[in-house]
Amino acid sequence: MLWHSPWAQASAISPDASRAPGWRHFALPGKAPTQFAYTRHDGRDAMAVLSVASASMVRKDVRVEAAQLGALRFSWQVPELIAGADMAVRDTDDSPVRLVLVFEGDRSKFSARNAMLSELSRALTGEEMPYATLMYVWANEGEAGRVIVNPRTDRIRKLVVEAGAGGLGRWLDYERDVRADFERAFGEPAGALVGVGLMTDSDNTRSRAQAWYGPVRLLTVAQD
Repeated sequence: MLWHSPWAQASAISPDASRAPGWRHFALPGKAPTQFAYTRHDGRDAMAVLSVASASMVRKDVRVEAAQLGALRFSWQVPELIAGADMAVRDTDDSPVRLVLVFEGDRSKFSARNAMLSELSRALTGEEMPYATLMYVWANEGEAGRVIVNPRTDRIRKLVVEAGAGGLGRWLDYERDVRADFERAFGEPAGALVGVGLMTDSDNTRSRAQAWYGPVRLLTVAQD
C-alpha cells in the first residue's frame, strides 16, 4: 500500500481545520468552498462533505510511475442525487462525489484550446492545467462504465462507476484498475500519477449535496 487518505487515522481536514499531513484544501476561483470534516458514519471512518452551491476539493500530491499503478480501492455513501445535474453539460456539471486522479504527460500534445486553458489556469490558480485528469463519478442516469468528456476540456474525462438512485443511502465499495481505466478513457497509456483528490460540487445547479468518503488506498505493483 503506497498511501491512504488521512481520515483512516481520524485526522480532520477542512478549509478551517488543521490540515492532515500532505493533504490540503484547494479552493476554486470564484467558487464558494465545500465543507470537509472527519466523522464516523455507519461504523466507518469517513470524510463528511457538504456542498451548498459550492465547489472545491481536498487533494494530495503523489508520485507513482505508470508501471507501478495497481488497484485503487475507495468507497462512498450518497444520500441523494443532485436534481438536474448532467456532467456532459457545462451549465449543470455537478456531482455528489468525484474521486480525482491527475496524471503527467507530454504537454506539447495540447491543442491550442487546451494550451490556452492551461495558461488561464496558471493565471487564476498559480498552477498549470494537468496533462490528464481522470475522475470516478456518480451520474444521475445512464449506464455505469460510460466515459463523459468534460464540456470545457477533453483533458478531463469522467468514468461513471455508479449511475441512478439504486445505490443511495448505503456504503458502496470499489476496486479499479487505474491503468486500464485511463487507457479506456483517454485512448493512450497512462503517465505517472501525480495527484489524487476528492471533490463534491453543486455550484452549477445552485443546489445542495452531501456525501461521505471512506479511506482511499492505492496498491502498487512490485518492480524487479
